[in-house]
Formats: sequence, C-alpha cells, structure tokens
Amino acid sequence: MLYAMPALDAADLRVLGELGEMRAELQAQLRSKPHWEGQLRRSLFAAAIQGSNTIENITISSADARALVERAPMSAEAGDETQQAVIGYRDAMTYVQQAPLMGFFDYSEMLLSALHFMITKYQPAKWPGRYRAGGIYVTSSDPLEPAYTGPDADLVPGLMGELVEWLRDGDLDAPAYARAAMAHLNLVAIHPWRDGNGRTARALHTLVLARVGELAPEFSSIEEWLGEQTNTVLYYEALRSTQDGTFQPERDAHAWLRFVFGAHHRQAQRVKRRHDWTVLLWNDLAGLAAERGLPERVVSALYGAAVGEVRRTTYQQDEGLSRDQAIRDIQALTRAGLLVPRGNATTRVYVLDGAATDVAEAAAAAVRGTGRDPYAKG
Repeated sequence: MLYAMPALDAADLRVLGELGEMRAELQAQLRSKPHWEGQLRRSLFAAAIQGSNTIENITISSADARALVERAPMSAEAGDETQQAVIGYRDAMTYVQQAPLMGFFDYSEMLLSALHFMITKYQPAKWPGRYRAGGIYVTSSDPLEPAYTGPDADLVPGLMGELVEWLRDGDLDAPAYARAAMAHLNLVAIHPWRDGNGRTARALHTLVLARVGELAPEFSSIEEWLGEQTNTVLYYEALRSTQDGTFQPERDAHAWLRFVFGAHHRQAQRVKRRHDWTVLLWNDLAGLAAERGLPERVVSALYGAAVGEVRRTTYQQDEGLSRDQAIRDIQALTRAGLLVPRGNATTRVYVLDGAATDVAEAAAAAVRGTGRDPYAKG
C-alpha cells in the first residue's frame, strides 16, 4: 500500500493555476531561444545541485556548484568525498535532463536503482543501487528516538514494484505537480536504500515533471528552494506530517501536497525574478560593451561574471571561439576595467569590475523582491 493521492481543494487549484500561468509565460519567453538561455539554465542547475545536497549536509559553495556544472575543477575547500557526492548527483540530474528526449523511456525499478547508483556510487559500502537488507531509521537530535523508521526490508521489493506501477499508470489525470509530489513522498517513505533516499526522491520528483513537459528540469526543480536552511526545516516538517515517525500510508498526505505546491510557486517566483534580471542585465551589459567599442559576443563573458564568475574556457565554449580569440576578449575586458582576475592556473576565474559591477547592481535592484506565500489570505 502506498500513500494515496489526496483530493485537491479550491486553494490548491488556484495555486496550480497561477503556476500554470507562470510556466506558460516563461515558455513563451524561452521559445525564441535567447542567447542567455544556456547560462541561465546552468545557474539554475548549479543551484539545484547545491540545494539538494545541502539538505543532506553535503555542502559546497555557489562557485564550486557552478564549476561542477561547467565541468571545471572545484576548489580545494570541497573535500574529495564531497566532490564525489556532488559529481554523482550532477550525473543523475543530467540523466533527468535527457529523459524527456528518450522515446523508449519507461519507469522501472532498474531506472530508480540506476539513479540511486549514480548518486551514491562514491559509497560502495552503502550498496549503490541495491535495496537494503535490514531495517533503517533516520536519526534525530535524540539518539534513542529516531525521526523516522522505514518499513521492514522484506516489504521493500513489493512496495517498490507498486510504486513503479503507479508511476506508469496511477493517477494520470492528476496535475503533474501532484504526481511528482506523491512520487517523492512514497519513495522517501519506503526508504529502500541504505543511504541517498532523499536525494533520489528529489531527483525522481523532477523527473516526473520533466517527463510531462513541465519546462526543462532546470526550471522545474524546487531543490534550490528546499536547500535554504529555513525551508529545509519546513520540508522535514511537511514529511513528518504524513509519517509521524513510521511508514503509515493510510494517513492523509494533503498537507504534504500543499507544501510542495507552495514550494513550486515560491521557486517559480524566484525563477521569474532571475529571468527578468537576466533580460535587463544582458541588455544593459550589451549597451556598456558597445560604449567601450567591444564586440557584442563579450556580453556572454560579462553576464557569466555577473552570475558569479566566468572562466575563459567556459566563455570560449559558449561563444564557439578559438582559444586565442577567447584570451584576447578576456584581456580586452580586463584592460577596459570591466573584469578582474581571481586565482591562478586551472582555478583562474574573472569577476565583474568597475562600471560592469554598477550595471549588475542596478539591474538587481530593479527586480529584487522577497516573493509571496501563494496560500496566504488577502
């Protein structure tokens, strides 16, 4: 038995309607394939990886998250095990990005175990991809009282088979966000593996959305929002509201759905602000480059630096340049006082400087906001 899909109320439908409107607006804006789309996707992807791993106390800096997505060396601050953990999660989420394009795609236990293997392969003692053979519990602040105890190991294969059947055929008329939320809840409640259950459940959540075309995975994921400390607390509280410490699939999961819908709405507001900032910033940086007599393509480097930092190799790849061309452009931006180098050799990056910094700050001030609670009255 799995947790059943709850009935949606009027407030849920209103929030889902607003989400649909925001999604449609963003889809329309991306339809023309703007030049900045790839960089915006990367920044959202990096934030999702950083957020989901932060929930599990696997922490990397924003700069290292971007390096991870750009397949550049991370800093020495990220230890070897941490790097292996986030590389595995990046690989799993890269698979999630590709899944919507697979005509032969099918939900299966092998698929879920493959995602888990990618996420935990750096821990062979945790049985990557293999179901646990014994009991499992999630620790709490009291070592004598677990926060959650999973179902007996002999129930896991049957529950996972039931989950796969539901993923294929269950509640197909329900909103995609509701199906993603229930897939997430049921997988994390079954807790089929010795470790990595939360990260795999969150990856599955995004995969369910990706499979039905809810924008690209980078624009659909709530992992960035969940990874913020206050929101992580709310996340665990929402899970506990359906579990009360043990696997109880007969309990009502409506509070969990409401939490997830609210999280998606909050993240969608954030993505909209980031999109608006990107459009404004890109145009203003283009004007600045033109004033300095620089080629239009350098806007890509300036935007990358505004997001955090830019690498010569990333700029070269983004613009399809030769190594020498990319070097000349970066040097021109440095001489113009718009970029300044940080680090050495393989870790060298460039950050905004001078007038480019002023442009970025002005664009941020124009779109800055705290968002709103979609379920708040009034």
